[in-house]
Amino acid sequence: MRKIGQLRLISVGPDNPKEAIREMIKDGQVGAIFNTVTRQDIRAMQDQVMELSRLKIPLFFAYDVLHGQRTVFPISLGLASSFNLDAVKTVGRVSAYEAADDGLNMTWAPMVDVSRDPRWGRASEGFGEDTYLTSTMGKTMVEAMQGKSPADRYSVMTSVKHFAAYGAVEGGKEYNTVDMSPQRLFNDYMPPYKAGLDAGSGAVMVALNSLNGTPATSDSWLLKDVLRDQWGFKGITVSDHGAIKELIKHGTAADPEDAVRVALKSGINMSMSDEYYSKYLPGLIKSGKVTMEELDDAARHVLNVKYDMGLFNDPYSHLGPKESDPVDTNAESRLHRKEAREVARESLVLLKNRLETLPLKKSATIAVVGPLADSKRDVMGSWSAAGVADQSVTVLTGIKNSVGENGKVLYAKGANVTSDKGIIDFLNQYEEAVKVDPRSPQEMIDEAVQTAKQSDVVVAVVGEAQGMAHEASSRTDITIPQSQRDLIAALKATGKPLVLVLMNGRPLALVKEDQQADAILETWFAGTEGGNAIADVLFGDYNPSGKLPMSFPRSVGQIPVYYSHLNTGRPYNADKPNKYTSRYFDEANGALYPFGYGLSYTTFTVSDVKLSAPTMKRDGKVTASVQVTNTGKREGATVVQMYLQDVTASMSRPVKQLKGFEKITLKPGETQTVSFPIDIEALKFWNQQMKYDAEPGKFNVFIGTDSARVKKGEFELL
Repeated sequence: MRKIGQLRLISVGPDNPKEAIREMIKDGQVGAIFNTVTRQDIRAMQDQVMELSRLKIPLFFAYDVLHGQRTVFPISLGLASSFNLDAVKTVGRVSAYEAADDGLNMTWAPMVDVSRDPRWGRASEGFGEDTYLTSTMGKTMVEAMQGKSPADRYSVMTSVKHFAAYGAVEGGKEYNTVDMSPQRLFNDYMPPYKAGLDAGSGAVMVALNSLNGTPATSDSWLLKDVLRDQWGFKGITVSDHGAIKELIKHGTAADPEDAVRVALKSGINMSMSDEYYSKYLPGLIKSGKVTMEELDDAARHVLNVKYDMGLFNDPYSHLGPKESDPVDTNAESRLHRKEAREVARESLVLLKNRLETLPLKKSATIAVVGPLADSKRDVMGSWSAAGVADQSVTVLTGIKNSVGENGKVLYAKGANVTSDKGIIDFLNQYEEAVKVDPRSPQEMIDEAVQTAKQSDVVVAVVGEAQGMAHEASSRTDITIPQSQRDLIAALKATGKPLVLVLMNGRPLALVKEDQQADAILETWFAGTEGGNAIADVLFGDYNPSGKLPMSFPRSVGQIPVYYSHLNTGRPYNADKPNKYTSRYFDEANGALYPFGYGLSYTTFTVSDVKLSAPTMKRDGKVTASVQVTNTGKREGATVVQMYLQDVTASMSRPVKQLKGFEKITLKPGETQTVSFPIDIEALKFWNQQMKYDAEPGKFNVFIGTDSARVKKGEFELL
């Protein structure tokens, strides 16, 4: 029974009150606990293990620390917009420090599901649509959080999730099925998981979706053949919340006992948040349907991970002495505000800036309007761990902090996030995620218009409540809700310069807003210091440098729209339009804002691509270089992006794929050479025979500051 207990991962909450957990610990029925985040509570439970249980095998403690623990950083989609691995390292190290300082040993992060469908609410948790960017960001996050060893005092073990291809659910609908060719799976969706595991991640959280007809929780090919045998993974696999019992509804298990049999034999080591393993494994072992060797194998993985965490050396390694426990768990002194503000500034993406509307003057009279302008909870985003909303800085507060006594700041809410009662009731089912102003929509708009008329410029903070971009928050309509669109139209009609500050967890369809606004700043959910960081950019104290990690569609009908698509036999050419080409007749082809796009308060030019050689041998390298010049009037940073295209291959290949990027900062008039080495690994792909190799022939090299505006070179692989 105690071996089985090591496979149980339980959550602290109404289903498992502390007294019940105490009895489970005493009987050796628990291996790990999640959703408790204070040193006092964690210490008490570890004490129970040491004092009451026979074997005294330490527990490990886990939590969803995706973008900060107590200091909340930008959501992962925002962090990806930085295109800066140093920023990722900062988030990883600070998050690990704060999590470990709370006594935690493991985080359910990073989330490395490639997502090309903004209807999916969990797109907010990942690093976007691109395989290379997600792989690089995920690898860096694992290394930063785990440090030299997850056993170190201020490091935590990571758990790469959700394995596999969760971001490709059909229709962008949460928990839906995934069906794709093995080539697409291994070329586009699997590399980020492998990158995280190659970086040393000690755990894998298994996805809730089915993959090609088999639920990931019962997919022995995925969990054994690929993960263990091909990739050599030695850590633990953890089911997602309640996933084992869900095998019955998937139709791949007849009853709870059968679900446990299938899950364990398929390779699920730890069962998250259900009692199935403890309830049914004893009988399955007794009947021989599950062997003792299979149980031993699962328990061995769990014990090995605990060893790697250093728990057998010191069960209290992340707790320190009792007298060091903070008197106030939420003390301001425990936050890392400086780092949060710096990273948040890098996550912001300037989408439009007509006639240099931005930066604003601090001496101006500024009308700040919108339902998200003064929302402490929403600026933090989803999965904000142990962050406290009252400690976050709203956009309104950030603007007031920047303006000080120099100008005047006016405020009106202007609208509710949405006026759709069905959506409000859905979002507020478990918490008050959306606060509703009881005034009529027209009354709020009238107040906002009067406020705008008294100002020099209007800053409208609009978009989504954080609960709209979360698990179980898929949308069929990815426009800004109608209540806010009505507000924007009314503000536009005042004739005042209109700046839209977007707060959202997915790409939105913004064709109308792009026409209405003079400037648009994408801020995602920017975290604890979000308001100050946003104000830094609005007033020019920081020059924006973020780039989009996901394409913004023109309408929901274009989805999925992503830059690295395959060509067709009849590709659309805007210069030579033809009816019988791959296009929509009622909408322009391509994204409104493409992958890698983002403006600055200065301008940059990129020279023609220079290659070190016209040909490359399989064991050689070619270097592609460009000169980048700041042609504007102020210092600024940009992201130089290098894409490759395999022109002719045994199967159709993407029109371009990101294979390198570098963020550089240039003074006005300064020029810098940026070089990208290209080797055989950058050219390989999984072909029709599922062989991972590079094929000889012509390759195009594209370099630019986004995926659409690029300079081209070419070389041949011999």
